[in-house]
This record gives sequence, C-alpha cells and structure tokens, in this order.
Amino acid sequence: MTPPASRPRGRGADSARPLPLRALLRRRGFRGLASGRALTYLGNAMAPVVLAFAVLDLGGSAVDVGLVVGARSVSNVVLLLFGGLLADRLPRALVLQGAALAAALVQSGVGLALLSGRASMGVLLVLSVVQGAVAAVSVPASAALIPLTVTADELRPANALSRMGVNTGMIAGASLGGLLAAVAGPGWGMVLGGVAFAGASLAYRLAGRGLASVRKRAGAVAEPARPWRELREGWREFVVRPWVWVVVLQFFVVNAVAAGGIQVLGPTVADATFGRTAWGFVLATQMAGALAGGVLVARSRARHALRLGVAVVALDALPLIALAQSADVAVLVVAMFVNGVAIEQFGVAWDLSLQENVPREKLARVYSYDALGSTLALPVGEMAAGPFAERFGARPTLLCGVALVALATAGALCSRQVRGLTTGEPHPAAGSPVVETRT
Repeated sequence: MTPPASRPRGRGADSARPLPLRALLRRRGFRGLASGRALTYLGNAMAPVVLAFAVLDLGGSAVDVGLVVGARSVSNVVLLLFGGLLADRLPRALVLQGAALAAALVQSGVGLALLSGRASMGVLLVLSVVQGAVAAVSVPASAALIPLTVTADELRPANALSRMGVNTGMIAGASLGGLLAAVAGPGWGMVLGGVAFAGASLAYRLAGRGLASVRKRAGAVAEPARPWRELREGWREFVVRPWVWVVVLQFFVVNAVAAGGIQVLGPTVADATFGRTAWGFVLATQMAGALAGGVLVARSRARHALRLGVAVVALDALPLIALAQSADVAVLVVAMFVNGVAIEQFGVAWDLSLQENVPREKLARVYSYDALGSTLALPVGEMAAGPFAERFGARPTLLCGVALVALATAGALCSRQVRGLTTGEPHPAAGSPVVETRT
C-alpha cells in the first residue's frame, strides 16, 4: 500500500510522490508509539464491554450500568486539564508508560477479584474511576506525541496509520470482550485487558528510547513550571480558533448521545435480545469500518478534510436508529460498519487540523481542552440514558439522540471557519524536522 503524503504548497515535486506506510514503521519512535496506542485501545475497548456485563451479572440494571460507566467519565473530565499540562511538562513517552502500567495493575486486580467471586459494585466503580484518571493523562500525551515522531509532510499518513493500529486494537478488544463475557465470564476479559496495558507500557518505553537521542541532539532544557500561566496559554490557543471550539461543542452533544445509546443501552438491549457474543461482534464491526476508513483517508489529499469529517459525523445516528427500530443483527452490523468508516474520516481530519495549526509546544494542552469539552457531557449521557429508557422507553430515548446528533452536526457546518479550513499547507505550527523540547 502506498498512500500519498499530503502535499503542502510551495514544496517541490518530491512532496507529491506517495509515501509507503511501511516506511513510517522503520522509525523506532513512531513504531513504538503506534504499537502502544493499539494495545492501549485494545484494553480500553474491552473494558466497557466486560464492565457492563459484569454489572448485569451482579444483578444490576441499566441505571447501574450507567453509573459505573459514568464514573469513568467523571474522573476523566476532572483530570483532563492536569493530564495535558503534565504531558507538556514531562517526556510524553514516560507519561504514557506510567499510565499504561497503572491501568495494567488495576484492571488485572479487578479481573482476579471477579474470577474469585469477591468483586462488588463498589470494586467496579473504583476501577472505572482509575481508568478515567489514567485516560486523562494518556490521551493528550499520545495525541500530541505523533508530530514529534515524523516530519510535517508525513503527518496525514502517520495519523492514518496510527489510527489504523488503534482501530485494529479496538476490533480485537470489543470482539474479545463480548466473547469472553459470554463464554468464560467478564473476569477473564479484565485480566486480558491488563496484559494488553502491560504490553502498551513496554511499547511506550521503546518509543521513549527512540526519541531520547533526538532530544539529546536538540539540547533540550526544561523551563520552570508555571501551571496556571500554561493553562491560560492553552485556553487562549483553544478559544482564538473558532473552528476548534465549534467542533468541540458538536462533540459535546454527539459523544454524550453515543455514550448513552451504545455504551449503556446497547449492552442492555443485547442481553435481552440477541446476546452478548453478537453484541461483541457488532462493536467489532464498527471498528472494522474504522479500519477500512483509515485506509481510505490515508490515500486522501482532500484540502477541506475537516468540512468532510464534520459532515459525516451525522452517520453516528445510524446505529441508534437500528437499535431504536429493533433491527436484526445484520442491519445493525451494516449501520455500525458505515458509522466506523465515518468516524475515521473525522478522526484523521481533526488530528491533522490541530497538528498543522497549533504550536507544538502547546498542542497537548489544546488537546486537553478539546477532550474536556468533548467528554464533559459523557457522564450526563451515560447516567441519564438508563433512567430515560425506564421512564419513556428505549426507542424514544434513542430517537431523541438521533435528532440531537443531526442538530449538532448542522450547527457545526454553519461555521464558515469549519467549512473553509484547509490542511496540507505550510504553517508555523508545523515544522520539519520536529523535536520534543520538554524534558
């Protein structure tokens, strides 16, 4: 596969030549980062599936599932800004390594508790809180590290390749989570997730070694830490670009709807109808669609990638419609696959837009505000889905979510900056070569 690199204006003919994705894997830093992200997302994809079924096995209801899943989002939201600040002050590979190791220990411990019959709702709540805290640290660091491992005109294929690895991990995690919950019990899913996080920690260590020589040649010197000033600087970088906060507002709504509909109501509907194994297969199909979407976007040269990505977010409504109409598994699989392709078009466009337009030394902090705004409503969506479904029924609740996704997407497309932003052009925030200057 030889997808083309993005073609900035003012470059020579060489920039138009296709860049083989396998060439990126020869870079030790990028290879370690991509492997670590894939394993991290394998564990993260498995966790909510087995957590939901563990709650149901303990006699919990949809409300209890929402409470446990929502606890993760609450801790994630509370600590996201700190996570971005930490990622900008410390070597990001080290931050990722520590976060993955913590997740491995906690998830494995809870898995053993489930297998021994000593787990309780309280234990599952603690696991959710710790997982949210770990993700708050690792998400800004992993997203901001990609531009430090490749050159500026390799960003598009690098993002696509990294996300293809992420989606492969999510396919395996979602399918294994559903399969293990049905065949062997949720405890084994937790243990296997812990093993994946341990492997991610090792991969991030290798990524850090790949970047260490670069930092040494750059003669990086740590600056005095000024947390509040740095948070204000990150906020200024966030609000000065209307296209950033408009899209974040869109996902404030979309992510909350998807979390309530897919993470909370999905397992409940599956347990009552077509079963856990089929639900794991449905989730894996969504990730397979994202993998296929990654292949497409890696070969893309679209200059208005953000406009396209924001528009196809409307397809997030398809799985909700299928669940609301009590569609059979085949229809739900098709809806999830198409949704997965759409997710990837937006994901790469968003990462590329931020990485090309935000100064790299402030990128993790902007990612933190992005993640904070996008996930702030997650606890509301997760904790409200169960009570709304019990009060009004699952179908009206899901169809209300469909309407909210459509309105949020239409509102984002009303922004002239969202429609007009281009990618693949030189920008002061994107230089070549790239060097991490924090120690």
